[in-house]
Amino acid sequence: MLYSKIEGQGKPLLILHGFMGMSDNWKTLGSQYAQVGFQVHLLDLRNHGRSFHSDIFNYEVMVQDVVEYCYENNLINIDCIGHSMGGKVAMLLATKFPNLVDKLIIADIGPKFYPQHHQTILEGLNAVDFTLKPSRSEVEEILSQHIPDFGTRQFLLKSLYWVEPGQLAFRFNLAVFNIQIEQIGKALPNNALFENPTLFIRGGNSNYILDSDIEGIHFHFPKAVVNTISNVGHWLHAEKPEVFFDFTKNFLKM
Repeated sequence: MLYSKIEGQGKPLLILHGFMGMSDNWKTLGSQYAQVGFQVHLLDLRNHGRSFHSDIFNYEVMVQDVVEYCYENNLINIDCIGHSMGGKVAMLLATKFPNLVDKLIIADIGPKFYPQHHQTILEGLNAVDFTLKPSRSEVEEILSQHIPDFGTRQFLLKSLYWVEPGQLAFRFNLAVFNIQIEQIGKALPNNALFENPTLFIRGGNSNYILDSDIEGIHFHFPKAVVNTISNVGHWLHAEKPEVFFDFTKNFLKM
């Protein structure tokens, strides 16, 4: 069973984080959704956060994990927000189980295939030797030699935790990511279709959803609306959380 944090009362709203992220990334926004009448479920997907680790890692099994979570918690007629990898999970969930999902929000990812582009991040993470018992600052220094972007490093460091005094580790399953990294970019199946209201939100400075991708979005999601938040990149919900919250709340409350 997936680890989750549940807050609020009302219509179920599941939030699915991106690759190498976890539920904590959405803690503040999750509380805001709870305050406007949703029962918010912040999930850690398999091999992330506090959820279980598994050698099997692909979108089909991640969707099944979410479905089993919904059944276990008696959740029906859910709304779902997914960012990046979590958006791919949310898209496949909605197209395979359309009777489970009411409204869908996808943050800065499309249904298309994405070439593998996490090489430098993986190199940095693999350069950390936890058997040497590095400090948090030493881990950050190692990452900085491979990952120049401060925001990306801080995002990854959120998954750093103390296994025991003096021993740090990453919560995500890096060993499996190294082997299964090609799974992250896989496209939605050609026959996938979801005909309920869907909102795609892209970052104005991000190249994950191009104007040329919008036709493909509408092929799978005929009722999709595509909005853009200006002057933000891929982590649009973290860079302009107030704008992201207003866009999404208005859509969910329609």
